[in-house]
Amino acid sequence: MSRVGKKPIPLPSGVKVTIGETMLVEGPKGKVTVPVPAGITVERLDGRLEVRRNGDQFAALHGLTRALTANAVTGVSAGFTREMDIVGIGYRADVKGGNIILFTLGYSHPIEFVLPQGVDCKVDKQTHLILSSHDKQALGQVAANIRALRPPEPYKQKGIRYTGETVRKKVGKTGAGGK
Repeated sequence: MSRVGKKPIPLPSGVKVTIGETMLVEGPKGKVTVPVPAGITVERLDGRLEVRRNGDQFAALHGLTRALTANAVTGVSAGFTREMDIVGIGYRADVKGGNIILFTLGYSHPIEFVLPQGVDCKVDKQTHLILSSHDKQALGQVAANIRALRPPEPYKQKGIRYTGETVRKKVGKTGAGGK
């Protein structure tokens, strides 16, 4: 049996779950829908959720559904955060209007990045971004899209990276002429 799928999901107080073809998880931070595939059943038992499958052919969906459900419950109760750093001289970010981030990343023009509904951003010292959301998938996608604006490069270490990400430094050209 799936090791991930058979773990029960504790329901914190204030989280409401509606089980059907798709599961709706509502909490103080927002609401998230989770698809429930055929062959998988979700049951509520005294303050926790149990995910079960109808046969071994649904083993992969069993663990996936349980993981998505656990992420939805955690997201609507506590939320998720992702921190990013901007490294480089003159590189910075500013929040404009609440849902637009204005990046200056060494290009000939500033870049406006529009945040989707449900994802918030705070900027500390113009070089540290804190993204937060109740939807883990949307948060990860926004963070990946922001990182893709100027990925960290291995020679001068400049670019946008996740906090704690290490970029392996490469040695540049040595300058020994070929004349």
